[in-house]
Amino acid sequence: MSRAWLIVVSCAAGAGCSAPSEPQTSGAVVFEGARLITGDGGAPIERSAFVVEDGRFARVGHQDQVAVPAGASRVDLTGKTVMPAMVDLHGHLGFQDVPAGTMSKETYTRDNLIDHLERLAYHGISAVIGVGDLVDRSDLLGGRTRWGDVPFRVRSETIPGAALFRTSGPGIAWPGSGAQGHPSRSDVPYPVTSLEEARAAVDDYAAMKPEFIKIWVDDRGGRTKKLTPAMYRAIVEEAHTRNIPVVVHGASLADAKELVRAGVQGWAHTPVRREAVDEELLAIVRQQAAGKLRTKMWMTPVLRTAWLTSQGGRRPAWLDDPLLRETYPLQQNEELAMEMAAVTPDQAATARRTFENDARNTMLLRAAGIRVVLGTDTGQLRHRIGYFAHLELESLVAIGMSPADVLVAATRDSADVAGMNAGMAAAGRSADFIVLDANPLDNISNTRKIADVYLRGRQVDRAGLRARWQAQFDRNDSSGGSPGVTPGQARTASP
Repeated sequence: MSRAWLIVVSCAAGAGCSAPSEPQTSGAVVFEGARLITGDGGAPIERSAFVVEDGRFARVGHQDQVAVPAGASRVDLTGKTVMPAMVDLHGHLGFQDVPAGTMSKETYTRDNLIDHLERLAYHGISAVIGVGDLVDRSDLLGGRTRWGDVPFRVRSETIPGAALFRTSGPGIAWPGSGAQGHPSRSDVPYPVTSLEEARAAVDDYAAMKPEFIKIWVDDRGGRTKKLTPAMYRAIVEEAHTRNIPVVVHGASLADAKELVRAGVQGWAHTPVRREAVDEELLAIVRQQAAGKLRTKMWMTPVLRTAWLTSQGGRRPAWLDDPLLRETYPLQQNEELAMEMAAVTPDQAATARRTFENDARNTMLLRAAGIRVVLGTDTGQLRHRIGYFAHLELESLVAIGMSPADVLVAATRDSADVAGMNAGMAAAGRSADFIVLDANPLDNISNTRKIADVYLRGRQVDRAGLRARWQAQFDRNDSSGGSPGVTPGQARTASP
């Protein structure tokens, strides 16, 4: 990245910025005085200083120990806390028209996908992997879907003020058992019903150069068939011959054992849901974790939905968070509030039991060797793009992880799994960081108290994004209001 990319900008109100409007000759900027959470799990650096040059961290340490380049511009962050920007490994982006509160394939355009990436950046997310993306693929009948190449074009770009985008392509599933929540997504994965189709799907899929191959092994509560062991073993085998990781959505306890044995690396959601893991599965995980897998095993638990529903029957305080109101229309937030308030005691109790079971499974599997990383399942109508990443962090603390461990999971570990030079405030890493008004190590919800976000050394124009989104909301209101999503419809959304 050229030095012209770096700018020094005025800070948000209260940030105490003393930098001029243009960088000096050195092209370096030093940020001073903040409590710095580096992302490695160690104690934060009080009264830190870090130098950013050419979009990367150049020097990081205590304010009295970091040598400042001659002519460097200075930004005073005294009283602030800084943490690395987050990386989201499980996003369903592009389908949702946020101002209108609708979803469709027609909405999946370059401009709309970039809007979603800007929303992620606004919330302190530097990169995301799209899952179940709308791309041209084989229909396995000799033809093609002709859905275009938007994800491939956007992944090749570095867009100012937006999260980096990577794609896992469309995914593979038994017909009807894949992406759920809205009809626009239900036919996106390869529809596989035989070993021959499974191998053909991987062959076509591999040409996309995806970050990983996503498969669904879920009968949706008995409503559909699912990939058989022979099918998913063939998929894993074919993927691994091409050096492509495989990530699984959902599995029964029996399937999870077979999938771990087969060498699956990632899990979208906790590997086993609705059942309790047993010692046999934990032993298999421990054995694989100690072996020579291509990558370490990881999971994005996404326990937020059950955790939030377990608190239903009232209006949750987070719905009045200014951060949420800045990025989603008031009407849609009020509809979600009504849905939350309508949760019955029985529904809340069921959700609590589900959450407790999945939390136990997650912590046992984590102890056995599957890393927890950040994935939000974001992008569907009920899932607030960007904002729900912060609630996901809170749900991980609720299962027993410490705030420090959660921040490592969402930053360094997620970046490492994604193969991105991000996720840490360390020399040589991309200068992606969040300036906070409070310390998330004291209370994880403080990650929502965002003063500024910097991506690749450049400040995100959050005020400009807010103004644009509000204008969209106002235009939509003046044209008759958003169709939104009724409480009943919203409740149908699931990963």
